[in-house]
Amino acid sequence: MSERSPKILPFTLTSSYSAAMATAVDNRTFSIRQLCREFGVTARALRFYEDKDLLHPGRRGQTRVYSARDRARLTLILQGKRVGFSLIEIREMLDLYDRKDGNAIQMAVSLKKFRRQLDALTRQREDLEAAIKTLSTGCNWLEQRLSQFRPDLLPQAEDYAAALRKPMGDDHDDEFDQPKTARSRS
Repeated sequence: MSERSPKILPFTLTSSYSAAMATAVDNRTFSIRQLCREFGVTARALRFYEDKDLLHPGRRGQTRVYSARDRARLTLILQGKRVGFSLIEIREMLDLYDRKDGNAIQMAVSLKKFRRQLDALTRQREDLEAAIKTLSTGCNWLEQRLSQFRPDLLPQAEDYAAALRKPMGDDHDDEFDQPKTARSRS
């Protein structure tokens, strides 16, 4: 039995939600196990989303029964999380779904949140790029200095020493340059 990989879709609330919710009018139902497999989430995660009022499964006895609408909402919850929205923000956007107004309010609120999140992610990317550049420069400087004064301390020095030891056999310890068995007797 092969595990299905989780769905990874671009998050566009207005188009994704409209498409997802269009299928919500069908009467299909899903078990917790089916949704877990399809989306690569745990049953605990689904129950958590239910506790946070994001999903509203029905019940058949003690069994949760998820509707096509719940499935569509789960798709959007996971997409929203993937791009960094909080569950509160996701719920705010989902709760604005209203076919009567053509989702105009939902789209306006979502656009504002999308722009804010896009700006935040862009700043994070710039910060990460600057941090990577700083660390790369630091590594280069440190490697250059170590190669001048103590090349044996360079990370590659250990690989080089291991390559030199190979022809001598694995029973030598470079620390004392004698067989390990002889050193252990002393």
